[in-house]
Amino acid sequence: MKTLKAFIFLFLFVAFSSINAQKVGVVDTEYILGMLPQYKEAEARLNSQIDTWQNELQSLQSEYEKKRSAFENEKVLLIGDQLRLREKEVLDLEKNIKTTTSLRFGSTGEISKLRANLMTPFQDQIWAAIQKMSEKNGLGMVLDKTENNVIFLQKRNDYTDKVLDILLKGSDKEKKSKK
Repeated sequence: MKTLKAFIFLFLFVAFSSINAQKVGVVDTEYILGMLPQYKEAEARLNSQIDTWQNELQSLQSEYEKKRSAFENEKVLLIGDQLRLREKEVLDLEKNIKTTTSLRFGSTGEISKLRANLMTPFQDQIWAAIQKMSEKNGLGMVLDKTENNVIFLQKRNDYTDKVLDILLKGSDKEKKSKK
């Protein structure tokens, strides 16, 4: 079924392209991001924050394991309020670990939000550079090679380096104007 949909899409794409005689270009946004020094710096800061949070979580996990083990070993000696208090400590720590994991590493957690905040300015810059490059080169359509939708590509239709040149020249101009 996917093959049929892909074939229909490809057929309509070719038919539409030939009717309107649009030029098509392709860029690799993942490659572009990897070549931007500002993105690498921001990604390094994000990864550093992730490492810090992972270390905190490992520390909590270690503390939990120690308290749980101690509670299990001393359980037979504890009575009444002592037993309930120690059991509550262990359960609260376990709940804290789950909450922290969800808040930081969950699908809507802090890391997802930080990553989205990191990506947005770079996506906007890339989008603006793609628009500029496509107007300059008369392209009617630009595909992203990163999304794995490109089956075949001739090098002359790969505009990744032109977009990257626009971005890097723009950041050079910004640096000069700040000085």
